[in-house]
Amino acid sequence: MAEEFATEDTTAETSEPAPVKEVSDDFVTRQHTMPSGLAYTTSTGRLVLRREEVKDGKSEDFKPKAEIFVVAYTADNASANRPVTFAFNGGPGSSSVWLHLGLLGPRRVDSGDVGAMTPPPFGLVDHPETLLEHSDLVLIDPVSTGFSRVVEGEKTDEFHAFVEDRDLVAEVIRLWTTRNNRWLSPKYLVGESYGTLRAVAVAGRLFDAYGMAVNGLGLISTVLNMSTLRFFPGSDTPYALHLPTYAAIAHYHGRHPGRELTEVVREAEEFASREFGYALSQGARLSETEYDDVVNRLSAITTLDENFIRRTNLRWAYHEFAAELLRSEGLVVGRIDGRFTAPPANLQSSSSMDDPSMRAITAPFAAAINHYVRAELGYENDLPYEILTARVQPWSYRTFEGAPVDVSDVLERLMVHNPALRVHVDYGYQDGATPHFAAEYVFAHMTLTDDVKDRISHHYHEAGHMMYLKPECRRAQLAALRDFVVPQSTQN
Repeated sequence: MAEEFATEDTTAETSEPAPVKEVSDDFVTRQHTMPSGLAYTTSTGRLVLRREEVKDGKSEDFKPKAEIFVVAYTADNASANRPVTFAFNGGPGSSSVWLHLGLLGPRRVDSGDVGAMTPPPFGLVDHPETLLEHSDLVLIDPVSTGFSRVVEGEKTDEFHAFVEDRDLVAEVIRLWTTRNNRWLSPKYLVGESYGTLRAVAVAGRLFDAYGMAVNGLGLISTVLNMSTLRFFPGSDTPYALHLPTYAAIAHYHGRHPGRELTEVVREAEEFASREFGYALSQGARLSETEYDDVVNRLSAITTLDENFIRRTNLRWAYHEFAAELLRSEGLVVGRIDGRFTAPPANLQSSSSMDDPSMRAITAPFAAAINHYVRAELGYENDLPYEILTARVQPWSYRTFEGAPVDVSDVLERLMVHNPALRVHVDYGYQDGATPHFAAEYVFAHMTLTDDVKDRISHHYHEAGHMMYLKPECRRAQLAALRDFVVPQSTQN
């Protein structure tokens, strides 16, 4: 403490300031050829994003702020109008590994699927259905995910927020597009989960800040309004919107014998939209007879015990459903993918925050990406590749100041200002994280003319959040994405 109050410092004027660590892009390029004969180049590394500092109206410096990990795939000798697809996952806190090695890239993780998971050490296989056959790909990891980090002296919290994350991802896209002379290429954004909310927000930022209009948005396991997913007192809507997903998961586990999935789901949707929605809105005003009728119907649709439904007063969160559905069999079901099950740590627990589906699929993807970036893409970095990290929490939504986190109005505006913009939406019936009926609810409440609605295509899969884990779903999904980025009218 005495040194802080010294009257004279004879070294301060003569000592040299501490050197600033210089940072620069560290991309590695490699040449590859697919079994189909397509030759392509990968560029893998960290892109340095810089903050323009302005003084007295003049740009004086571009201070580095973050190093963003990017893997870009570009077809060799392709025409200038070849599409380019920018992709990212969500979380917040997720790297792009899931879309990268699960769906889009030319190499795919050998993970297996529920009931037939591949054992360690897993592996990588060629992926003939890759979207690279039809579009260049740029996979982006936001700050603190993958190998992306802030530079020394910057604060990570700055980028763990809705607006700052949106602006950073938009800047990555603008910079890559500019450096690679792709402003005249068709451009698509593909996001998954929170990445769908990010995709819409980024598209809005690109349009408003840079005048960049994208051709399409691929929304996989969609959430555009977070209030449709969050369970809290005073908000009954999410309880109704999850009901069709509960029915679909119960059906998968044999609780609706002899019935088709679509029949079970439609019954749940109709009940959620009418009687259940009404009952929730009435609260204690329901008569005893009405209440009993609702309990009976909910039990029939979800196959949950009537006593459980009464104890929860018709309202239960997903983690309670996960613990309750197969309790008699000593199992809990997954949230990301309700097809997965595992014995709980405590069978008496009233809820399950542990997700058997994430436990099953994380290791294959982790092994694949850590091998792939080094052994096949040639990129070396001793940092841990953050697959899905809690380091981004708490994530800030301060922009919304108590209002719902909602980008549906941004999408409405983009669809009007850009009449060529198309939207591809993928839903998984057994997805407990972003239920299909919740996403449909948001689209239904958007102000869209018939011609705009015609530019939105909806695709449903009998699988979970990462529907591409199921081979037949992955193939159907990629066939639709192929037609999305290369419309049939332009295909040879």
